Amino acid sequence: MAKLESELAVAEMQGLYGPFTMHERVVQKIWLQQDFAARAATLLDGRTLEIVSPGRWNLLGGPDFKHAQLRVDGRDVSGDIEVHFHAPDWTSHGHAGNSAYAEVVLHVLLFPPAAGARPQRRGDGTEIPALVLLPLLHRDLEEYAADDALEALTARDEWRRLEELANLPLETLRDRLRSLAEKRWQAKVASARLRVARLGFEGAAHHTALEILGYRHNRVPMLATAERWPLAAWRDGGATGVADVALATVQGWQNHGVRPANHPRTRLAQYAQWIARAPDWSQRLAEWGAALPTLAFLPDVTTAHARRAGEFRRLRERLGREVLADAIGGPRFDTLVCDGFLPVLAAAQARPGLEVFWFHWFAGDLPDSVRRGLRKLAVTGSRDHPLCHGVGQGLLAWLIEREFRA
Repeated sequence: MAKLESELAVAEMQGLYGPFTMHERVVQKIWLQQDFAARAATLLDGRTLEIVSPGRWNLLGGPDFKHAQLRVDGRDVSGDIEVHFHAPDWTSHGHAGNSAYAEVVLHVLLFPPAAGARPQRRGDGTEIPALVLLPLLHRDLEEYAADDALEALTARDEWRRLEELANLPLETLRDRLRSLAEKRWQAKVASARLRVARLGFEGAAHHTALEILGYRHNRVPMLATAERWPLAAWRDGGATGVADVALATVQGWQNHGVRPANHPRTRLAQYAQWIARAPDWSQRLAEWGAALPTLAFLPDVTTAHARRAGEFRRLRERLGREVLADAIGGPRFDTLVCDGFLPVLAAAQARPGLEVFWFHWFAGDLPDSVRRGLRKLAVTGSRDHPLCHGVGQGLLAWLIEREFRA
C-alpha cells in the first residue's frame, strides 16, 4: 500500500519574505542524502551518533526508512527510522500503537521538542532516541524547500508555466524579475551569514567552494568532505592526497549521469590544484571583495551598462587569476562567484552594493529551461540585455513561488 502520510504532512513556515510551505518529504530527503553536518550529530540525550547507513527510503506503509545502521556511543544499532517535523507527530500519527513501527530505533526531528518534554515511546514502552536536524543544516529551510520545488517543476511543460509572465508588459516583467531576484539575494546572504557564524570566513568559503564544485549530484559528499577536512588540512597535508582519500572514503559520490567535467574525481583534483597554487585563496577572496567599487545605479540600468561601468570583465579576470589561480573556468566559475563568493562576502563584510555585482554578473549554471524561457520572454538576448545571473534567479524565484502556490 502506498504511503499517503508523507504526502499529507505539510507545514507552513515563516521565511525571510513571508510564509512558505514545506513537505515532510524534504526533511526525509535531507536525512537520506545526509545533507547536514552529520559528523557533528548528537542525540538529544547527549550520546554521540554515527550514521553508518541512513537506511532504505520506504515509500510504502510503515517507517520512513528501513534497515538503517547507526553507531550510538560506539555501540552498533540497527533498525528503522521515522522522520517528523515535531516530536508529538509520533503520537498524533498513531505510530505508538502500530506494530509496523516496533523496530524504530531513531526519531529524526526537524525542530527541537519543548523544554522538558519526554521522549516518544514505541508500543512496548521503549523510549526512542531523537536527533534534531535544525541546528545541523547546511542552509536555511527555505533553500531546501526551494530545491524541492525546483525538482518538481522541471518535469512540466516550460512555456505553459510562463504564460502568466508572457502577458505582462516587458518593463513590468523586468521589474518583477528584479524584485524576485532581490529576495533570492537576501535569502542567499542570510544562509551565508549562518555559515559564517558557524565556521568563520575561511571555513564558510571552503565549504561553499566545495559545495558548488559538487553541483547537484555531489553537493552533499562535497560538504561532507569539507566538514572532515578543513582548508588547513588541504594546505598542510597535501591537497592531492586529501582529494584522493576523500574520493575513496566519503560515501555518496554519484558518477552515473554526471558529465566528465563534473565527475567528483575531476572536481576534487581541480580544488587540490587550486589550493596548491593559492593556499591562501580565502584571504585573497576577502581582499578582492574589499576592493570592489561601490556601484549605485537606477533600478532600470541595463546589464550592458552596469558591466561597462563596473569593469566586470577586468574584475572577473583578476578573480580568476589571483583568487582561483586559473584552476576553475567555464560556467562553474561564475556559479562560484554568484552562489558562493558574493553572498559569503556580503555576510562577512556587511558592505552594501554587492547585490549589484550579483545581479548583473555573468550567468553560471542556470537550467536550460530558464535560459530558454528568458529568451522567449524577450527579457534577454539583446545587446543591452545579455543573459545575467540576476534575471535568471528572478525567473527561478517566480517558478519556485508558483510551485509553492500549486
